[in-house]
Amino acid sequence: MSDGFESPDGAATVVLTAVVARVTALADRLGVAHARVFDTGRLSVASGVPEPVVRALLSGRPAGEPDVQARFLQRLDLLRRTRLKPNGRKYTQQEIADGAGMSRQQAGALINGDRRPTMEHCDAIQRFFRVHAGFLTAEDPEALAGALQHTEQDLLHKLADREREAAAAAGDPLERLLQDHGVRGIAWRAAQLPTDQHRDKVAEWLDMLLESVKRPES
Repeated sequence: MSDGFESPDGAATVVLTAVVARVTALADRLGVAHARVFDTGRLSVASGVPEPVVRALLSGRPAGEPDVQARFLQRLDLLRRTRLKPNGRKYTQQEIADGAGMSRQQAGALINGDRRPTMEHCDAIQRFFRVHAGFLTAEDPEALAGALQHTEQDLLHKLADREREAAAAAGDPLERLLQDHGVRGIAWRAAQLPTDQHRDKVAEWLDMLLESVKRPES
């Protein structure tokens, strides 16, 4: 019985490997320490993946919980420990039940592992804790890749800011073109596309635009 969940495959690991490589290259270019961008504690909280699994996956070792219900329990426990009420206390089973639109008995059975979650259960709990769709069920490599993609976006934003400031100081007209056409924003958003094939299509379009403009002879 799948309860509507997809079966795991190797695609998530391939995506994770690619994201790690891109984040590493950006960090090196910006002079940001690897320990900062690959902070396993931060990535664990952001992805829901247990920190030992994060460390294993980042080192290229196969790791992760293959069972959907076990992943659900791990991540729900993490949410209850890290997404706290304003007073710093955990949400009670009753509060989770009320917020997720289910009975206290249903919430308790899910939290205690006595009931297998459905997609509807997961969606309701994710909305309550204000985390993205799939947080409770995504394969560990996929979840970690998603967290690292946010890091990648931050680094791309910083790189764009640095290059813009440098070009502005040099009075570079090409930089003005990039800003006028929103090219940097397009490139930043392209990093969120799901595959290299999608990103290659965006890169082709950018190449065509940039080839149409020549820098003035110095």
